Amino acid sequence: MKRLIGGIAALAASGTGAFAQNSWNGPSDGDIGMLPAASKLAEEVHFFHNDILMPIITVISVFVLALLLYVVFRYNAKTNPVPRKFSHNTLIEVIWTGGPILILLVIAFFSFDLLYKEDVVPDGKQVVARGDGATTDFTLANDFPPSRTVAAPKHVQVFKGTAASAEGLVAGRDYTLAGLGSPVVTVKLKTAPAADETVVIRAGRSLVGAGAAREIALAPSMTLKVVGYQWGWSYSYPDFGDFEFASNMLPEEKTTPELYRFEVDNRVVVPVGETIRVVTTARDVIHSFALPNMAIKVDAVPGRLNETWFKADREGVFYGQCSEICGVRHSAMPIAVEVVSRPKFEAWVDSQRALAGMAPMFGADLGKFAAAPAADAAAAQ
Repeated sequence: MKRLIGGIAALAASGTGAFAQNSWNGPSDGDIGMLPAASKLAEEVHFFHNDILMPIITVISVFVLALLLYVVFRYNAKTNPVPRKFSHNTLIEVIWTGGPILILLVIAFFSFDLLYKEDVVPDGKQVVARGDGATTDFTLANDFPPSRTVAAPKHVQVFKGTAASAEGLVAGRDYTLAGLGSPVVTVKLKTAPAADETVVIRAGRSLVGAGAAREIALAPSMTLKVVGYQWGWSYSYPDFGDFEFASNMLPEEKTTPELYRFEVDNRVVVPVGETIRVVTTARDVIHSFALPNMAIKVDAVPGRLNETWFKADREGVFYGQCSEICGVRHSAMPIAVEVVSRPKFEAWVDSQRALAGMAPMFGADLGKFAAAPAADAAAAQ
């Protein structure tokens, strides 16, 4: 029994190692873990599940099992023929009431912060300045709403470097801050950047990630409008001419066994490394737009607008499905999001504008982007 309990506890403590991840961005038969994270927010969700919830759940389950086994063998009618006469124990009642409260407080400390990050669309801003070899002070306007003003060192990040490479600077060691909480914040570098160097200052309260990987999420660079219907999705891009297209599941004969019920005829395309606002609604019944790799899930409700956001950290094709039981063909509403570089995204936007009869917006080379869906699972890597 001790070996069994020790093995289960070690499994829970291993966190992400307790669940094998698949080799592509979509689900595979036999998986029990979450899909590979493709955003800082998804990494935080995985940490919360694997390193906070799983150890707590495992320890509680093992403790209750051990307690039940102890009671069964110690206090059965054969070994304990004369039952005790008492019915209350103040100390035990305090423990089993106070213990769960403390556990819930620990869970709430992590979960409330995570829920807030997912619910509030980032409003971070970025200032880019060129060095001249002499200037050490750089300013930015602290014009956020009163509850979101830059008021602490963690609300500012500074990077310095050239086009080839950049490094994150450390507050106190590489720079100091003045004017936190005031209308203008000043970054005072210890060393003036050279003429070929760029200084990038990010400010805001939407902090995602952990440790050295934590970053300030910038305000959305675009909005994606999502409308659910029985049985598919329609998407539009209001920042780029509001062109619209429908996205429906590919028939089985037009895709592969691995991608059937995941691949669509028209993918959503977004640029990598940029914050995307997602606004949802529905035409008929309640649907749910879910993209597990980005850790987002938001209901699409008729007559109502809901919103969420994501920022993809890497290029690739990421799959989701409607996560609300919306009718007989609920399983036929896949979501496919293709994350590409900014030049490819601009080329795709111009190609969609051309289909809608609009002039190019970026003058991009339309040949740089192929809009056709992948023919096999390898293309989804």
